[in-house]
Amino acid sequence: MVTIQKTTNIPLLPLRGLLVYPTMVLHIDVGRNRSVAALEQAMLEDQLILLVTQKEMHDEQPGKEDLYNFGTVAYVKQMLKLPNGTLRILVEGIARASWSNYTALENYTTVDIDVKEESADKDVETIALMRTLLTYFEKYARSSNKITTETIDTVTDIEEPGRLADIIASHLPVKISDKQEVLEMLNVKKRLDHLIIRLHDEQEVLDLEKKISAKVKQSMERTQKEYYLREQMKAIQTELGDSEGKTGEVAALRKRMNESGMPEATKEAVSKELDRYEKLPTASAESGVIRNYVDWMVSLPWSKKTEDRMDISHAEKILNRDHNGLEKVKERVLEYLAVRQLMKSLRGPILCLAGPPGVGKTSLARSIAESLDRNFVRISLGGVRDESEIRGHRRTYVGAMPGRIIQGMKKAGTVNPVFLLDEIDKMSNDFRGDPSAAMLEVLDPEQNSAFSDHFIEEPYDLSNVLFIATANDLSTIPGPLLDRMEIISIAGYTEIEKTEITKNHLIPKQLEEHGLKKTQVIFKDEAILDLIRYYTREAGVRGLERQVASICRKVAKIIVSGEKKRVTVNSKTLEEFLGKHRYRYGQAETENQIGVATGLAYTTVGGDTLQIEVSLTPGKGKLQLTGKLGDVMKESAQTALSYVRSKTKELGVDAEYFETHDIHIHVPEGAVPKDGPSAGITMATAITSAILNRPIRREVGMTGEITLRGRVLPIGGLKEKSLSAHRAGLTTIICPKDNERDIEDIPEIVREQLTFKLVSTADEVLALALDGGF
Repeated sequence: MVTIQKTTNIPLLPLRGLLVYPTMVLHIDVGRNRSVAALEQAMLEDQLILLVTQKEMHDEQPGKEDLYNFGTVAYVKQMLKLPNGTLRILVEGIARASWSNYTALENYTTVDIDVKEESADKDVETIALMRTLLTYFEKYARSSNKITTETIDTVTDIEEPGRLADIIASHLPVKISDKQEVLEMLNVKKRLDHLIIRLHDEQEVLDLEKKISAKVKQSMERTQKEYYLREQMKAIQTELGDSEGKTGEVAALRKRMNESGMPEATKEAVSKELDRYEKLPTASAESGVIRNYVDWMVSLPWSKKTEDRMDISHAEKILNRDHNGLEKVKERVLEYLAVRQLMKSLRGPILCLAGPPGVGKTSLARSIAESLDRNFVRISLGGVRDESEIRGHRRTYVGAMPGRIIQGMKKAGTVNPVFLLDEIDKMSNDFRGDPSAAMLEVLDPEQNSAFSDHFIEEPYDLSNVLFIATANDLSTIPGPLLDRMEIISIAGYTEIEKTEITKNHLIPKQLEEHGLKKTQVIFKDEAILDLIRYYTREAGVRGLERQVASICRKVAKIIVSGEKKRVTVNSKTLEEFLGKHRYRYGQAETENQIGVATGLAYTTVGGDTLQIEVSLTPGKGKLQLTGKLGDVMKESAQTALSYVRSKTKELGVDAEYFETHDIHIHVPEGAVPKDGPSAGITMATAITSAILNRPIRREVGMTGEITLRGRVLPIGGLKEKSLSAHRAGLTTIICPKDNERDIEDIPEIVREQLTFKLVSTADEVLALALDGGF
């Protein structure tokens, strides 16, 4: 037996999924560089090395905290280099030891060890424990068929109690953590007692496995026998015209009918159909029709429901986890939960999430279902133009089936699912009927408690269902159908919300889908912002996700080709990956300009800034408008000019001035159509600036409609317009006084950096916008 001469600076060899006990002799394959270096150092010294097991098997470079603090001092008896570069060593365990002073050198790690002595008194109690342990081990070995007879004989010949416990522990199919627990037991009696208990438990598990295996075998034999008898019965029934073969099938269907919880009237109707089915021969066409009908009826959920989780904080947590922004939708769901909790019962509301594609309407419905602990089912209504798609077909038709509503309820499996009616605005109608008219009964809380499907012909209760519809364009939904739904508009995500969505949802999702780790690709904030501003223009985030996926694909190619192990995506690399900027966004002027006012516009993909330019030339008083303006903006321009002309005295210009000068109003980017009632005060300011030859403050943006008397009327989309102003570098926003309530919807971080000037008249606008006042 090798003796331990020193206890300091012992090379450390971490083991993965393996543990060595003292007195054990076994081969180990070593391939990690630091482990190889530790072995070579041990061979240069006294051939002693400390074997310590890793806590996690998959750690390639384990540190101090990743190793158990107890190991085995071993003697390297032999070392052989294999063709693949790894080392195969033969080691012999010598003693238990704890370690300290973990020192990570350049090539390997050393530790100081404290060799532990075992309490090895072989008294009567120890002998009794050894005999009991051997008895359990022999029984287990013979039952498991995984331990050879030679191993049993070898273990039986061991007389040292500590060694006996260690050898038996090494043969047990337990986790490494359990084997480590045995290694750290210095009290031999305690170790023997612990292993007796473990062997007893393992034996019970083994016996149970055998029982289960025997049952499975018996069941398979019985199944084969039943199959043979069933085939015989089928042959007999064929000869008899199958008049008696339905008895078992009808009994099973009747049992399902009684257990379904359907109303008595419905049960009576189904029972009559079953009686008819039993009397009809199988070859009859009507037999198949009735069989299909009964199967649908007993498969539908009639009384089974899930228990709503009325935890508002839990629901809020899930909604916030899955979606950034959309505060009004979240608030509506929480209100529903609160009322449901107080009332104990409440008919499911009909919500309609209206907004552009990609803003998360469908995923929001899934989150609502999860927050309520309800089943979720979705049907797509895009392109549906047949009324029978909703109400089902008459049973007399060949291939008749229930409508999509009943099919969805069967799929949901409960009477109170969250039911998503996707793309409800895409339904159309033709000579086969109007499906939107059929949806009226589905979505009317006063009628859907007795919904009638042509196929099942019995009233079905939909009042417990939480219907959620989605739509892109409300104008295509018929008025009566729209009246039955509570509309929740989702205008789209702001730039700040898109940034958070990209960080928290899109990037992690795409990294996982492309097999990338977080450490392999890092997205800088500047790159995410550029991605949103210059490579996408949308209300939602679908296009943004596609761009992130494109970047991930290019990063994957770089990493696999070996060019880099880690890629940082910043503004420069973004341009290399995706090319030159595809879009531009409005930016503030660098200095005050004459006849150029900055307006704020609302688009389907958020807010933007518009530079409205006015030029005066000698002429006959004509007004020219360019920039592909819509009718509403043209009217705003006419109104703004009329207002300015009414202020000739205040402006200090001759009344004939407008008869001798032509006015040209231009809104750049003429290829892009522009329309809307919010550019009135901007045009009036630009015209006044050009007439007075006075510059307009470059840091001011404005939005608001104007009347002939100079009143400023309220507008919509102030949140999106304010965000575009903030993005463009503006610091002051002039907006109608009636829009004061909308300022609360603007994110706080933007409100703090903008100054809002609320105005009621155009004179106030001119005083604030013109450099030096009005």
